Amino acid sequence: MAEEFDDIELLEDDGEGQQLYEHFRIEVDRGQVPVRIDKYMFEKLQHSSRNRIQKAADAGFVHVNDKPVKSNYKVRPGDIITLMLDRPHYDTTIEPEDIPLDVVYEDDDLMVINKPAGLVVHPGCGNFRGTLVNAVAWHLRNLPSYDPNDPQVGLVHRIDKDTSGLLVVAKTPEAKTELGAQFFNKTTHRSYNALVWGNFTEDSGTIEGNIGRDTKDRLRMAVFPVGSDIGKSAVTHYKVMERFGYVTLVECILETGRTHQIRAHMKHIGHPMFSDERYGGTEILRGERSGSYRQFIQNCFKLCPRQVLHARTLGFVHPRTGKQMDFTSELPADITALLEKWRKYVGNWELENKN
Repeated sequence: MAEEFDDIELLEDDGEGQQLYEHFRIEVDRGQVPVRIDKYMFEKLQHSSRNRIQKAADAGFVHVNDKPVKSNYKVRPGDIITLMLDRPHYDTTIEPEDIPLDVVYEDDDLMVINKPAGLVVHPGCGNFRGTLVNAVAWHLRNLPSYDPNDPQVGLVHRIDKDTSGLLVVAKTPEAKTELGAQFFNKTTHRSYNALVWGNFTEDSGTIEGNIGRDTKDRLRMAVFPVGSDIGKSAVTHYKVMERFGYVTLVECILETGRTHQIRAHMKHIGHPMFSDERYGGTEILRGERSGSYRQFIQNCFKLCPRQVLHARTLGFVHPRTGKQMDFTSELPADITALLEKWRKYVGNWELENKN
């Protein structure tokens, strides 16, 4: 997988025709404007620097339409880009694993799962076992038509490891194609609950801005101007649900589904997600200078040691029956306890200031 790229030593081609193994493949979108291949791959490879991609190209490891190219090659719509490295791909065969699943709904075509925080959705760098797809493979191990290694079935969308909430899994190629089209055409309904730093002057709003890899941190996403040739367009609508003065509970509705979309968008407007270490949410960004307040925040972080983000609702049209399907997942215990802690804190503060 592409995630292995930085762990592989790039060797110069000795001219003897060494055997190369495919580690990454992507077809360039039809609407892609000409851009240097090192820049294009930098956007697509999560754990790689542009300099490392350039070295790979110079070593003959970056191929376009089965031929090696240099880093200044400009990609064109329809190009097939492959990263060919000098050692075999890590075995990412998905094996069934007996991991508990909270199945909200299931029929012959699909499953809706309520994912707990901490469970990785799909095998990747450092997490090749113990993922949600391994659990699904075990759950469907007696279904002959379901092959967990067939990309035509399985997860239709993803959420982050430390995000909890609803996901849909397709059991058949037909279901995945139809559900995938609904996500692509933005006809699905998804809402998230998030606790973010700071208070809002307004009760609702919309965040727009392209989302792409942060040039300073490859594990984080950054927001770029609308219409930029960097990243992909992203739109997040939000509504205030409850105010706690220094933090706010918001509902976020996705118009698009980009990696870390809500986390990156909220940081972009000055409201990083509470307890989100990746995006600066584990610093005390609002509040008092007192030692008791700092201790209160630290206790909050311990109570919910992950970004406070929950995929609350999911709605789509059933791929076979055409019926509207809507699901809701209640907030998990860690977020519920955290909100109660904030309510108590605000209540005590108001009581003290009355007296």
